[in-house]
Amino acid sequence: MNRRQIRQDGKTVSEVGLGCWSFGGSYGPTTEAESHNTLAAARDLGVDFLDTANVYGMGVSEAAIGSFLKGNAGGFTIATKAGIQPASATNPRGFNNKPDYLRGELEASLSLLGLDHVDLYYMHRRDPDLEIEDVMETLLAFKAEGKIGGIGFSEISPASLRRAAAVGPVDAVQSEYSLWSRQPDLGLIQSCKALGVAFVPFSPLARGMFAPTPPDPTTFKKGHFRTGTPRFSEPNFSHNVNQIEAFKAFANDLDTSMIVLAIAWCLARGDHLIPIPGTRSASHLEECVMGSRFAMTDDIMARIEEILPVGWAHGDRYDRDQWPGVEGYC
Repeated sequence: MNRRQIRQDGKTVSEVGLGCWSFGGSYGPTTEAESHNTLAAARDLGVDFLDTANVYGMGVSEAAIGSFLKGNAGGFTIATKAGIQPASATNPRGFNNKPDYLRGELEASLSLLGLDHVDLYYMHRRDPDLEIEDVMETLLAFKAEGKIGGIGFSEISPASLRRAAAVGPVDAVQSEYSLWSRQPDLGLIQSCKALGVAFVPFSPLARGMFAPTPPDPTTFKKGHFRTGTPRFSEPNFSHNVNQIEAFKAFANDLDTSMIVLAIAWCLARGDHLIPIPGTRSASHLEECVMGSRFAMTDDIMARIEEILPVGWAHGDRYDRDQWPGVEGYC
């Protein structure tokens, strides 16, 4: 597995990581044993970058990772997040980046993971009531204490990134990025490159749309993340499935799969990109890793752009309730 830099101090990780949101049940019921099988497969495949968060199953994902690690990271680089708080009458937006809250959440995450520090700590969403410079000071304090190795932000704008980087080193920024979610091309990927910041695309497989068989929205249970999301609602969903057929045919022509091709495309968008496909299936993860081995060419990249041009997807990637906290730009 090729490696890419994840922190400003030169620390590297496998160029394909593992997103652990599904360990918390976001895409359907799962078990600790299933999560452990996937983590064991990651180790065997050379995938050593794990991405989780305190709200993934409200601690379930972190706990599954912790019970697998048994107090020893064992060569894995662990990233987790905080900053999203259950909404309440006093905090209707559901975001909290205050120092005391973040410290408590960090300590809780470390306890669940069974570790004394994490390699990378993200602000999952920005609290609009706090300046990002103040949040950086809190994170830098955690770093000075040895609680975290690096600092990251999720779904922020290029302008916010530059403000944060003026206070101290930002190591990574993650946002949804794939062939159907291209907003980071409008300045965020470029800003990360200029500042030496790793860009970590989550959902690089279009939330399952690049699987051999597309998801069936009629089977989504109540509480399933994609339920009601515009891209998975009609008539948008049928338009998207039809558009992807040409991409599937092209992958077949290349004797590969959409999964492999989508990961390879993502890696080719810049040497500072580290996609983290999410899965709770060992076989699915193995196919994702094959994207690292695919021999991408300029001609293939150009053909992909013809088949799935920027802006091709029908519908928003989030519904109205999911959008708050995501910073807009351009």
